[in-house]
Amino acid sequence: MAVPQIRRPPEPAVDIVPMRRRHLRGVMRIESQVCPRPWTMGLFLAEIGSRPDRHYVVARSGGAVIGYAGVVEAAGEGHVTTIAVAPEWQRQKIGTRLLLALAGWAGEHRCRALTLEVRMGNAGAQALYRRFGFVPAGVRRNYYVESKEDALVMWAHDIDAPGYVRRLDAIAAGLAPSALGGRS
Repeated sequence: MAVPQIRRPPEPAVDIVPMRRRHLRGVMRIESQVCPRPWTMGLFLAEIGSRPDRHYVVARSGGAVIGYAGVVEAAGEGHVTTIAVAPEWQRQKIGTRLLLALAGWAGEHRCRALTLEVRMGNAGAQALYRRFGFVPAGVRRNYYVESKEDALVMWAHDIDAPGYVRRLDAIAAGLAPSALGGRS
């Protein structure tokens, strides 16, 4: 008697596109779900204005915004300012897709390094960042004012080197081709 094989459901089709004003209702919905001190609509509007040193993207599936992320370039370094995924979409590689888009943009804009802050208690996010070559570099005490939680500062250096591009290619190759969708 043959043992039935358990099939994993296919990864959802996800598009990564530049964040536009029309996406902000979905962004704000997620922001209010996952952030104790959410950014305001005005802050997002200022960030997505026509500023060549900033890049914000959204992840969409079936037309709905399911995640978003942003990076700011300054002096040849990229600072990941935000990355969030709707709770019902977490652990489905949406964060991986968003970070691939940001790292790709940073590389195209001649950044040599990327940095970010992450909650000390967010082991899942820290593991994701480590896959992208981020390493701990310090701690910002009480960075998250609402919870008095510390932030771990992480850096990925030499993102302009061929080895880092290969790392990104390997991460992208690990995603199901049908689920990659558009990348910005």
